[in-house]
This record gives sequence, structure tokens and C-alpha cells, in this order.
Amino acid sequence: MSLAGTGPDRARYRRIAVRAGRGGRAASCGGLPALRVGDAALAALAREAFTDLAFFLRPDFLAAMRRVIDDPEASANDRFVAEAVLRNAVIAAEGVLPLCQDTGTVQIFAERGHRVVTSERDEAVLAAAASGVYRARNLRYSVMAPLTVFEERNTGTNLPAQIDIQAVPGRAYRFFFAAKGGGSSNKTALFQESKALLEEKALERFLAEKIRAVGVAACPPYRIAVVVGGLSPETTLKTVKLASAGFLDGLPRKGGAKGAAFRDPEWEARLMRLARESGLGAQFGGRWLAHGARFIRLPRHAGSCPVGLGVSCNADRGLRGKITPGGVFLEEVERRPARFLEGARVSGPAAAAAIDLGRPMEEVLAALRGLPVGALVKLSGPLIVARDIAHARLARILRETGGVPDYLRDHPVYYAGPAKTPRGLPSGSFGPTTAQRMDGYLDLFMRAGASLVTLGKGNRTAVAMEALRAHGGVFLGTIGGAAALIAKEHIVRSETVDFADLGMEAVRKITVRDLPAFVIYDGRGGDLYAPARPGS
Repeated sequence: MSLAGTGPDRARYRRIAVRAGRGGRAASCGGLPALRVGDAALAALAREAFTDLAFFLRPDFLAAMRRVIDDPEASANDRFVAEAVLRNAVIAAEGVLPLCQDTGTVQIFAERGHRVVTSERDEAVLAAAASGVYRARNLRYSVMAPLTVFEERNTGTNLPAQIDIQAVPGRAYRFFFAAKGGGSSNKTALFQESKALLEEKALERFLAEKIRAVGVAACPPYRIAVVVGGLSPETTLKTVKLASAGFLDGLPRKGGAKGAAFRDPEWEARLMRLARESGLGAQFGGRWLAHGARFIRLPRHAGSCPVGLGVSCNADRGLRGKITPGGVFLEEVERRPARFLEGARVSGPAAAAAIDLGRPMEEVLAALRGLPVGALVKLSGPLIVARDIAHARLARILRETGGVPDYLRDHPVYYAGPAKTPRGLPSGSFGPTTAQRMDGYLDLFMRAGASLVTLGKGNRTAVAMEALRAHGGVFLGTIGGAAALIAKEHIVRSETVDFADLGMEAVRKITVRDLPAFVIYDGRGGDLYAPARPGS
């Protein structure tokens, strides 16, 4: 799928300053005009791109969040989330706390014109420049290096990067930069179907089921992308990724006999309707699971019908770049996101119940069990922070010794992994992690009297729901996509209490003040997302 061959490029660009003689300059290749691109130009473009991706959003996404606030049919919870996402953008635009604690992996898709001349070190230069941003700013290293089949270690650089460069005609170098987090990537799916799916009712039933299955763990409101067809699974999934970022919006709106890809506006409208009808809303019930949809049809082998589905979360991080004879350019981001809150009237959820986390666990549980699902609470006091790798270690300790550290029994557990802490602040960006990733440990810990109150994002699996019901546990959901806001306004202290060698995966004890959360599972079988489940 060409980065340049999808219709007119209507993006707004800013020029990147590169020292004279080190950007793109005229050259000759085979006696024809060419463009010589120096390493300095590539490095400057990558540095600017990954800095902007960490702290700023495109104006079209921010405008979509304002539409949620202004929609009279939006639920109070929809508007509450959309306002939080906009307030988060305002804080991130200060350039200190990134938009999301998961600052993503480095992903670069590029097309180099056949008359573009470089040092042939393109991938290394781009990767080093991007990694430099992660070192210099308050961003998180999330990439794990496999030492053996089961042992891993954080690379400490956020490298390696995924860099795909292909050759195209011309003398321009075009880029799409993305910082993709794990939560939304984990919701990308490939389904190997058949011709039988290519019937109106069958396809709509299929998509309704798959959209409900995506759930809310990947931080909606989403841009949902569905791709039907593809000459290979790899083509289908790459198209999903680019479409979910809004990168393929210039595709034609109808197909033809030669097999060109196209967008189908009617099916995009159907996707939006299916998202609304799910009832999942912008995380806590409502009509705004998605703010946009892309439906792309590709050619296919007669015996195969791959279908891809993916989402872009509300950390909508993707930017175009280009190097041409005219200079080095990067797509513009919104530098003043506060304008999207001007005049906004947000009638959010009803008054929140104050929960003092400093009380004994049985008292905290009693207070939470007395609330209905969907109730808004404000949490104040200590939380234990632990997620995937820490849970694996704690489970091993429990199996080997029969016990767990007291902190896991004495305090609620917040599933999270923060970005780096800026100087002078108690914490870096600190939003919730997808709770489902800890579901396999929940019953084990609860049987040991631990993890009776947990806090994260998204719906949980049937196994976890049964454990919560059996042990009277409560699961709370806080806003995904508001990591800078949570860090700045709600975290007053953070300290590492165990497994310091795990870096951002270490066990921490944090103190929060008025942290908003919703009761998702109430300890009595109540489930906020039950109406969205098939057969409900």
C-alpha cells in the first residue's frame, strides 16, 4: 500500500530546520536529477516526529473529542471521558508529561524514491534518532529482548525499531511515523474467512460480534479499521495499521476490475452504528466507542478471504513526513489543544463517592461492595502498582512459599507501568494497563487473600469475573488515555517497594488523591458491561 498513491496529500506540514548543506540537496543519478539526503536530515526528522508524537495530537482527533462533549445523545460517562482526554492533551502539550504512559514502540514506514541518494545507513540513523528522544524525554522503555525462550530483559533504549523502507519511483522520501502502544496493538486481529462471509447479513453479524469483542481495554473512543480481502495476511494487517491511523483516507470510494483498494463509506457508517449499538461507549457505557471508522476492501485469492480489524486508541500517534527538493517537512500537530475545551459544558456523572484507601482492606471492600456498577468513586490513599512481569514473580513466590508479600493483601492493586518521572514531580505519566493481562493470576492471589480490590482498564475475562464473584472481589476502572492528567492531578507520592530491577515493571506504592474510577464488577456478580455481551 503506497504512502503516496492514496490520493492528494492534504496534510499540513511544518518545515524542519536542518543545518545548511545537511538536508536534501540536488544531485545527479544516472545522468538524471536526483535528491541527496544526508544523515542529518533523516535524524532531524525522526527526532521531531517522535517528540511530537509523545506530547501532541492532530487537530482532527481533538475535534472528534469535542464532538463527543457536544453530542446531546452522549452518555454522561462518554462526556466525562472525552473531557479527560482533552484535559490530558493540554497537560501533555506542556512537553513534560507524555500523553500516555505507554509511549509505544518506534515504527517507521517509508518510501524512498529511486532517485534519492543516501549514505545507505537510513535504518540505523532513524532508529538512533528516535531512541535519543526516549532517552532525553520522560518516555518509557517498553521493548523486551529475548535472552532465551522464557527469559527477557528490557533493552533500555526502546530499540529495536520496526522500520520498513521500500523503493518507489521519483526523487522524494516519504514517511509515516507511529508510536504504537501495546494496548491497542493487542486488539489487532486477523480472521481467515471464506466467500460465505461476503454476504450483507453475514458480514454485519460478524462485525457486530468482533467489535463487541474488542471491548474498551484499548482506550476508546477509537478509530476502528476493518479490511476485507488481501493477497496475503501480511498485506491485510499492514493495511489495517495504516487505515486505523487515518493514513489511507485518500483511497478511492469504489472498486474496479483491476483490483485497486477502495474505501466503502456505507460500510464505514455501518461500523459506526455497530459501535454505538454495542453500548460500550467511551470506556464506561454510552454511544461513543468509536469516533471514526475505516472500511477498506482489497483484492483476494479466490480461495481466501482474510479479514483484519484494528483500532487506534485515544493516544492517536501517527504523523507523515517527507524530504523533497523543497526541504524537510513534518505533519503539523495541534500546539494549543486548550482551544477545544473553550465554551465546553460537560455534565458528567453524578457525584462521586469518596473512598479512603488508608482504611483496613475489609472496610474498603465493604464501602465498594455497597455501590452499584457504574458508580463513580474518588480514591484517596495508598495503592500498590504491579502488572505483567511483577505478577509472574509474585505468583512464583506464592507457589514456592505459600504466601505473598503483605502489601498485596493490605492495599488495592493498580495495574500500571509508568513513564519516567520528570524532575520535581512525584511521578511520570501513569495511566492504567489492560486488566485482562492479569486475569490468569487473579484467582490464585484472591485465594491467598490478596488482590481483593483491583484497578485497571477494560473489561475482564470470564475466568476473572468468576474469581471476583467467588471471592467477593471488586474491580474498578479508571480512564485509559489520561496518563498525564492522572500523574499531574492525582498522584502525590510514588516509591519502589519491590523488584527494582524491573524498571517500569517494578512494584510501587503510590499515594493518590481523588483519583476517579468506576465500579466495573461489584463483588456480587454485577457487571457494568453485561448489556454489551452477546445474548444479553
